[in-house]
Amino acid sequence: MPPLSSGGKAIKERHDIFMKQYAFVIAGVSSGAGKTTVTLGLMAALRKKGLQVQPFKAGPDYIDPGHHTTLCGRPSYNLDPWMMGEKSARDTFDQAMDGADVGIVEGVMGLFDGRGGGFEGSSAHLTEVLGLPVILVLDAARMAGSAAAIVSGFENFHRAVRVAGVIFNRVGSDRHFSMLKEAVETHCGAKVLGCLPREEEIAIPERHLGLVVSGEMESGLADDRAAKLSRLISDHISLDAILALSPLKDKGYAKEKPARREIVCRIAVAYDEAFCFYYRQNLNMLEAMGAELAYFSPVKDKSLPCGSGGIYLGGGYPELYGKTLHLNESLKNEIKSFSESGRPVYAECGGLMYLGQGLKSLDGESFEMVGVFPWHSTMLKRRKSLGYREVTAGGSCPFLEKGQKIRGHEFHYSEIRHDEDVPKVYSAIDSNGERIQEGYLYKNTLASYVHLHFASNPNFADGFVKLCHSLPS
Repeated sequence: MPPLSSGGKAIKERHDIFMKQYAFVIAGVSSGAGKTTVTLGLMAALRKKGLQVQPFKAGPDYIDPGHHTTLCGRPSYNLDPWMMGEKSARDTFDQAMDGADVGIVEGVMGLFDGRGGGFEGSSAHLTEVLGLPVILVLDAARMAGSAAAIVSGFENFHRAVRVAGVIFNRVGSDRHFSMLKEAVETHCGAKVLGCLPREEEIAIPERHLGLVVSGEMESGLADDRAAKLSRLISDHISLDAILALSPLKDKGYAKEKPARREIVCRIAVAYDEAFCFYYRQNLNMLEAMGAELAYFSPVKDKSLPCGSGGIYLGGGYPELYGKTLHLNESLKNEIKSFSESGRPVYAECGGLMYLGQGLKSLDGESFEMVGVFPWHSTMLKRRKSLGYREVTAGGSCPFLEKGQKIRGHEFHYSEIRHDEDVPKVYSAIDSNGERIQEGYLYKNTLASYVHLHFASNPNFADGFVKLCHSLPS
């Protein structure tokens, strides 16, 4: 066989890329290092090369996965080894990678920042569980040789975590990058993959729960910002070097997906700009248990989907759409009647606020909500609660048997008042190790500030679907 010409070699290399799967974790030295910017830029650049990119998010965040999904055209899955368990995290990763060329896991906080500040639940913990290499993002705006000391520390902190590459963010000039690169290559084992220059235009705006959601950014990140990010990545970072560090396996193997049950009920899922915080795995599990999911908008729709046997109200930003939600009387009345009939309703955080009597925004405006529960929710300037939760069900919990446990996460800037007389069916352990009573119940309507991950106890999803099926719609 004659030797390949340079053109033939390029074709072979491209063919080889598409015959393998690749996966890696983008982790930050700290929050704010630029891992989201780098992650989204890499997703856009690899998609432009024609690769199918499967996105993931370490930890309990909802907003980054929304941007991932918009950009990649594939649902982004949260992977949290504490909240959902190590086996479930591995299985979710394997199943989602079916049909993908590249898996990109965006980390959470700093690489080693986990539950209670420790290793458990951190990006590093997830990296160890999945066996993936780490690409470390470092904000180098005010340093040069010191970058090597930081990278060396991360390389040697935990031997089971492989820091394979480094990307510098907010680099001021070619000379600045050369100093950073020389320092790291002299003292560290990680490969310098490139940098991103200082570019304020690519920053994503933020609000109290994190970045703005993808639907608020015109067409999400499929706009000029995504195109600019892709160009910056392609111009300053070696995509080939990244893939060379992260081969996962040859194509052709797919994790067997669990069989789905026959559809037995329809669950109405609130999904719009006000209610968009859901773990993708939760929705998949409800479908696997026999639910048909019918999406509706509390902001725009005047009625529930026909034939609904249950309602799922996720979290989000109802306070930003208070007036519109307030004015949608027909849907509010239908949801209240649905709850009064004893049919199942499950609400988390923003959904909990929506089911109360009223909602008071930061500027003091008050809006009437659905009125299932007696409380009024009030937005606060400071964070009210943040942390992982382990919930134990009491005897009246409609979806779990007494004593069963399930894990989740709580993060909100609101508080509820006048909830004293509402029955509570959860006993939860907060981030300080203190036991609190939560899980508010009215008939078969269950509301909580805790965002549960159903993979930590599939009986919750099963119990929800079974109750929806057993009661007349």
